[in-house]
Amino acid sequence: MSYTALYRKFRPDNFEDVKGQDHIVTTLTNQINANRIGHAYLFCGTRGTGKTTVAKILAKAVNCEHPVNGSPCNECEMCKAIQAGTSMNVIEIDAASNNGVDNIREIREEVTYRPTEGRYKVYIIDEVHMLSTGAFNALLKTLEEPPSYVIFILATTEAHKIPITILSRCQRYDFHRISIDTIAARLSELLKVEGVEAEEKAIRYVAKAGDGSMRDALSLLDQCIAFYLGQTLTYDKVLDVLGAVDTEVFSRLLRKVLAGDVTSAIRILEELIVGGRELSQFVGDFTWYMRNLLLVKTSDNPEEAIDVSSENLKLLKEESEMTDSDTLMRYIRIFSDLSNQIRFATQKRVLVEIALIKLCRPAMETNLDSVLDRIRVLEQKIEERPVQQVVVQSAAAPGSEATAAQAEPPKPPQKAAPEDLQKIVASWKMIVGQTTAAFKQALLQSVPKYNGETGEPILYVEFQTPLGRLYPDDSDAKKELQTIIEQKLGKSIELHMLVAEDHQQTNLTQITVDQAIRENIHMDVVIEETPGSEPEE
Repeated sequence: MSYTALYRKFRPDNFEDVKGQDHIVTTLTNQINANRIGHAYLFCGTRGTGKTTVAKILAKAVNCEHPVNGSPCNECEMCKAIQAGTSMNVIEIDAASNNGVDNIREIREEVTYRPTEGRYKVYIIDEVHMLSTGAFNALLKTLEEPPSYVIFILATTEAHKIPITILSRCQRYDFHRISIDTIAARLSELLKVEGVEAEEKAIRYVAKAGDGSMRDALSLLDQCIAFYLGQTLTYDKVLDVLGAVDTEVFSRLLRKVLAGDVTSAIRILEELIVGGRELSQFVGDFTWYMRNLLLVKTSDNPEEAIDVSSENLKLLKEESEMTDSDTLMRYIRIFSDLSNQIRFATQKRVLVEIALIKLCRPAMETNLDSVLDRIRVLEQKIEERPVQQVVVQSAAAPGSEATAAQAEPPKPPQKAAPEDLQKIVASWKMIVGQTTAAFKQALLQSVPKYNGETGEPILYVEFQTPLGRLYPDDSDAKKELQTIIEQKLGKSIELHMLVAEDHQQTNLTQITVDQAIRENIHMDVVIEETPGSEPEE
């Protein structure tokens, strides 16, 4: 005897066995018990959620000789004939391959004949959205006023493609995605019948991989059982069969990304590829992992928001403290874009590597969330920089009253040289990134300058926007910027802040990175005079 796939072997044959669609089952059984059966039904929903199964159960129930609480008895001749597919009362049509006008005309001719046995003729049209426009028009009149002994059940995964004239003549039932708990419970029940031992963690992963589809989950389970026939189905074995990645690997990868370690991140990806992991599956799972991190970061009750074990939840809480919500949303955006690109790509590995480099190097992008991530990296570097402490040693003995008097005062910091001011101008954006709030926005539109003739350690910050008018007289803002610059140089400078239209000194020269490069390579440089300036004598 040939083998029967699990999703066919354990297909429900009564309403009680249908899982995850209680709202539909209750309505249909009430209609059958009250003899209020409609003439046209539209079953909508994603694949594997039970549309065709419920349609067949409904076809049996309306023709059953001895229904039990609205469900078919599965023992009478009519139930057995419909179950075996030999009944002339139930006609299944695949609209994907029978979508022409002639196919619908045949149905219109057949409905004029009463059923030879039983009470109803039931037409189940699967993937009805594939019908042509002419076929829909041909079906319209029959669907509107069918004979009393005819029931149409239309099933589709894309209800938006069906004409509104058809929709308005049907009772519509939307099949929901089945929850992970419901699928896992059903899989555990079937494994006991099959005599297969499996870890609960492995079952839940298969249920999650089914993505709300009971049929997909059963197909994946069938695949895992066949690969490890006669063995206990463990979590690691399921990962091997499905080409998936353990969450521990995601944890290691995320920590490398947060540290900006491109080499280690690429090395982890190399290990996954060598281990035979499927890259599309990896991208989807890593995106889901970061989604869980974001929920833990933003939710008051993460235990209710995500479905993970207590060990993984503890790890997620720890990692959620290592970053912020904006950074996680940027990571999710990059990998969501990647999941769309990788589907039809030939060089999937290259795309994944580029995405990982983008995560580690936010400077590669110019949008707002990338700028915020760059600021996070800079702040992290500042926090990790060791604080230099000046240890004052005294020649006096410990406990002596002269200790404080004999302590050497700290030496004043060295004044900045012209080349130091050039460094400030070259790294101006990085310095501005360490400032805060609106002051940062004003500084982004400012121009740093210094007096190139005298070589004095004076830095002029010239604001170019109306917002900058607020800051030349703001001592706190001036002190903040001066402190950041002096910490970077380790030398003291004098800082003057002014607005562009109020500052017209001719002896100030703006030093740009291009000019600094030209000076270093000893080439002749022609400097154009700015409008309004006087030529040198």
